[in-house]
Amino acid sequence: MKLVLAIIQEKDAGKLQAQLNEHKIIATQLPTKGGFLRAKNVTYMVGIDDERVPELLDLIKHSCQARDQYVTPPINLVGSINDTAYPVEVEVGGATVMVLPIEDFFRF
Repeated sequence: MKLVLAIIQEKDAGKLQAQLNEHKIIATQLPTKGGFLRAKNVTYMVGIDDERVPELLDLIKHSCQARDQYVTPPINLVGSINDTAYPVEVEVGGATVMVLPIEDFFRF
């Protein structure tokens, strides 16, 4: 049994949730926020059998694609002449996924 934590951009959450539902994978969603861009994310917590982990990772990979986007960072870059922040191109989306072992798993 594994605990999969997947942090994804909020824009990708609907597509991933539809895929999880289709494959009968139960997940808990937590609204989260990124530190640098302060963008809204969704963190999924999934308790899943070891043999289904590759299937879950494949669903996450295909539902949460990285893309380039211009954003205005919430902080000024070091060495800037004035207090105006300029848009910069960053990669957003995709997923950060952690797979952790679970000693026990209960549903009551």
